[in-house]
Amino acid sequence: MGIFLASVLWQLCVPPLQLAQLIRRIDFIGARSLLLIIFTGAFTGMVVAFQGYTALRRFGGEAFLGPGVGLSLIRELGPVLSALMITGRAGSALTAELGIMRISEQIDALEVMALNPIKYLVTPILLAALITFPLLNAVFVVVGIYGGYLVGVQLLGVSAGSYFTQMASVVTLDDIWGGLYKSLSFGVIVAWVCCFKGFYAARGAEGVSHATTQAVVMCSVLILVWDYFLTSVL
Repeated sequence: MGIFLASVLWQLCVPPLQLAQLIRRIDFIGARSLLLIIFTGAFTGMVVAFQGYTALRRFGGEAFLGPGVGLSLIRELGPVLSALMITGRAGSALTAELGIMRISEQIDALEVMALNPIKYLVTPILLAALITFPLLNAVFVVVGIYGGYLVGVQLLGVSAGSYFTQMASVVTLDDIWGGLYKSLSFGVIVAWVCCFKGFYAARGAEGVSHATTQAVVMCSVLILVWDYFLTSVL
């Protein structure tokens, strides 16, 4: 897998850029995941607001609900949950697509035509992941914050002013950069693992199914493990 990733990174530096493929992958990974991200982001923010309000109320700290919701979403829940959602929706489909191309010998046909399949198929996916993961994470966080606002302010009666004012005073630029770094690294993990599993899928429908399951499970575990290491460093 390491050699595969090194080959993909090397091909990123070799022109020309597969612009049409890149736009198609951005549409598939990013635009078509947008509704899912909005939906999960809104309900995640609402749940965090409910749980945060219950905990803070015991200490008379309801005014800090905004910072609690903001920091939870920006530093942890936004990058991790959006990456897991994209893995389930787009990552599994990419593995299946590449796996079917492998067993139907379309990848072999590219090599016969003197086209590098990694350059033509995989590098646009990695670039699209690097572009779309941070953007979808930003959408997740913003929608989640307003989901928390809906529950905390409109439903539970927390002051609207303190919700946003306290959040702005507590959340720092380092928190935002931390979430961005996580999104970028998760994008690399998902593109790398899903493409590798599909690219080297075993023959037959069972091989593609096995590769897809392996890709989703491995991505989910790696995202959580890598999140722990990044959280301990950032």
